[in-house]
Amino acid sequence: MTGQDWLEKDFYATLGVAKDADADAIKKAYRKLARKYHPDQNPGNAAAEERFKSVGEAYAVLSDPEQRKQYDALRAMAGGGARFSAGTGAGGAGFEDLFGGMFGQGAPGGARVRYSTTAPSGTGTGTGGFEDILSGMFGGGGFGSRRRAQRGADITATTRLPFRQAVTGATVQLTVDGRTMTTRIPPGVHDGQKIRLRGKGQPGAGGGEPGDLIVTVHVDPHPVFSLDGKNLRLTVPITFDEAALGATIEVPTLDGRAVKVKVPAGTPSGRTLRVRHKGLDLPATPDGDLLVTVNVVVPSRLSSAAKAAVKAFAEANEGANPRAGLTELAGQ
Repeated sequence: MTGQDWLEKDFYATLGVAKDADADAIKKAYRKLARKYHPDQNPGNAAAEERFKSVGEAYAVLSDPEQRKQYDALRAMAGGGARFSAGTGAGGAGFEDLFGGMFGQGAPGGARVRYSTTAPSGTGTGTGGFEDILSGMFGGGGFGSRRRAQRGADITATTRLPFRQAVTGATVQLTVDGRTMTTRIPPGVHDGQKIRLRGKGQPGAGGGEPGDLIVTVHVDPHPVFSLDGKNLRLTVPITFDEAALGATIEVPTLDGRAVKVKVPAGTPSGRTLRVRHKGLDLPATPDGDLLVTVNVVVPSRLSSAAKAAVKAFAEANEGANPRAGLTELAGQ
């Protein structure tokens, strides 16, 4: 974009914001207009497409503090957008009219000081041209310089997946800032995890690369399984006799098949048993494990025979106290 473009275009009016609008107001206005005039929302509408481009152009300048400072300074010198003219004809304001106040209103004897936009004939590169004057003011660019590349802004979105789709991966459709896009969520994603999708954010300016799309994934809980890294967890109830005497039990896996797990004799409630390679099967990584936590279930009702058996067990273990030493420890 050239300096002349900046003089002719009122980017504040394009976005519908005041000249002293802060960055948040500018961003909010841009997003609203970008959604309204996005080509996906106005298929075949050339006017809307042109408006969308103008909005993006205005935002690219006003969202960059350094470019906005240069833009404001340049338009202030030009009185808010007057067109520059290299000549001194009777009709238009030439360079000398614009900058007369800066350099003493003219040369001795009433002659105007002239500022050329081109090198004098036969002098090669030349010095003292208008672009040379502005280059010192705006970082060496002059009117014809190219805007520095600016990376596009990141944008955020959320999506929700059923537990099994989070485990296996899923393709989802997201609508962000008026754009609908299809993207792949990798397998093994956890609740609350953020996925960064490169190049799916706002387009860059001046040839800059686009920003990223950052998706926060919410995963619906499963009635049996939960994720622990690449491992699967579940809690399995067992009876008192299975815990005390030991047993081999069957537990479900995520693929619907059952696997046998050995419960050692004397297993307490809350102990976790590991079943190798029955967790998540993720690409390029070893399989996860199935972590089985046992929960010893105490029956709420006992038959007469069961009560007699429990009493006999208590008598056989008379004197055993699992809470021995607890009070002493609590007093430390």
